[in-house]
Amino acid sequence: MQFFTNKSWMYSLTQGQFTPLLASLPSITFDAEHELTNHHSITVDDECIEKFNEMKLQKKIKWIVYKINDEGTKVVVDTSSESADWEPFREVLVNAKALNKNKTQGKGPRYAVYDFNYDLANGEGQRTKLTFISWSPDDATTFPKMMYASTKESFKRALSGLSGDELQANDEADLEENEMLKTEETLFQWVLIAYDDMHGV
Repeated sequence: MQFFTNKSWMYSLTQGQFTPLLASLPSITFDAEHELTNHHSITVDDECIEKFNEMKLQKKIKWIVYKINDEGTKVVVDTSSESADWEPFREVLVNAKALNKNKTQGKGPRYAVYDFNYDLANGEGQRTKLTFISWSPDDATTFPKMMYASTKESFKRALSGLSGDELQANDEADLEENEMLKTEETLFQWVLIAYDDMHGV
């Protein structure tokens, strides 16, 4: 699993450290019409924005899963839930499907936003955070993975108020709740250390 931040750093769960991101992302533009532009135009369905704003403001929705439609023209809401039960969320991602370049169905990537609620270390209380999750299974074919990768950053910008942090999962083990929470907590502690260093605390 990898954790990306808006400061272009990557957290490696395996190595237990942060390293700079060296690989550049594809060139994509974003306009006021929620249009994602790469090799072709992919728009963001209004429901994606509406559902995210409902999650952010009303604080009832626990998670949202988004997908690119079969026509490859629009990001739409796949499903959402007000339940805090992790397993149904995980199952939606694990069982996600997408069309390959030859129009046959196979394993598919997804975008998701999850409202994490976890206890901080050393009894420092709880933290709630809306976190973007990129699900791109290793055994999915190249075509859908490239499509999701090339639209991801612009789609994240369409979700106004979402932090730049991202959890990236590539296999079922990455989607275990404990692994996700451990990565979130590690990042938060790292941010505190970085803040203290910057301010001489």
